[in-house]
Amino acid sequence: MVVNVGIVGVGTYAPEALETAADLAPLTGIPEAILREKMGIRQRHVAGPEDTISVMATRAAERAIRNAGIDPAQLDLVISHGSEHKDHLVWNAAAKIQHNLGAVNAQAFEVYALCAGAPIAIQAARGIMAADESIRYALLTAASRENDLVNLKNERVRFMYNFGAGAGAFVLKRDATENLILGASVITDGALSETVTLSHAPDVVGDDRQRGDLRGRLDVNAPEFMAERLGESSLPNFVRVIREAVEKGGARLADVRFLGITHMKASFYREILAAIGLTPEQSVYLEDYGHIQSADQAITLELGLAQGKIRPGDVVVLAGAGVGYTWSAVALRWGPADAFSKPLV
Repeated sequence: MVVNVGIVGVGTYAPEALETAADLAPLTGIPEAILREKMGIRQRHVAGPEDTISVMATRAAERAIRNAGIDPAQLDLVISHGSEHKDHLVWNAAAKIQHNLGAVNAQAFEVYALCAGAPIAIQAARGIMAADESIRYALLTAASRENDLVNLKNERVRFMYNFGAGAGAFVLKRDATENLILGASVITDGALSETVTLSHAPDVVGDDRQRGDLRGRLDVNAPEFMAERLGESSLPNFVRVIREAVEKGGARLADVRFLGITHMKASFYREILAAIGLTPEQSVYLEDYGHIQSADQAITLELGLAQGKIRPGDVVVLAGAGVGYTWSAVALRWGPADAFSKPLV
């Protein structure tokens, strides 16, 4: 028996403090025009001391729950798929989020796949809900303030200068009749597993400021190898996971009408869209948010809906990639199930 699982609520949160391209130019040594036009950073949100991972994830989750029109006590499952740079080390943030929400009937745990986490968490929750009829509502939420871990003077991590802070959340429903999950796909290239790690080296850290329980900042260990391998594989891997996610749901790549994808440099973003037959009008570029790890997909979906870029019957794909290196995608059919032009498999 096919068990339909769909997204019935979406919510996001962004801290009020902003850094614009003009603010970042003197900090990075990169001209403002390059930051804006090539790196796609018009502005990014910056977390304050009060914006911990559990707090931001809770804020986004509260909005998703309201959007779904349910009570937190109706949740049966809470999954946190956000940053490992969280309130405490070696700690289950999902339990704190569950407590904050008053989701007293929900089990809570984490799923971690860095910036590829959202499609993977959606597919994991879908499988759990299909296998266990007692799990009727699931909350997936992710928050990140990974920009804390980037030294803006370290040129090896220039591709991380777009990191921002914020959160996103989804509410999933078992036996849903709208916004159904069609399929998902994941690729991992373990040869890149240690190319980006946390370092304590003085030139990487830049200062000796401690960030909660965490010391150190992110660094690239093999920049030439990473650049070469990603140059060869990233575009085809993105196209592959997007195509496979769609095809697993009985649709075709040509059926995709909207792509919500991780923030990246503008030229590569446009290249991916062209490769799957879409235009920028069929997506949302997060130039006013930056890259907020696995919250990007909820933000793009919320913005796509607000901007009227997603219509009933559309095949929607949410995609991401994270160091490690993993590419992921999940396909949805948006709108009421009875409005679909073809039956789901």
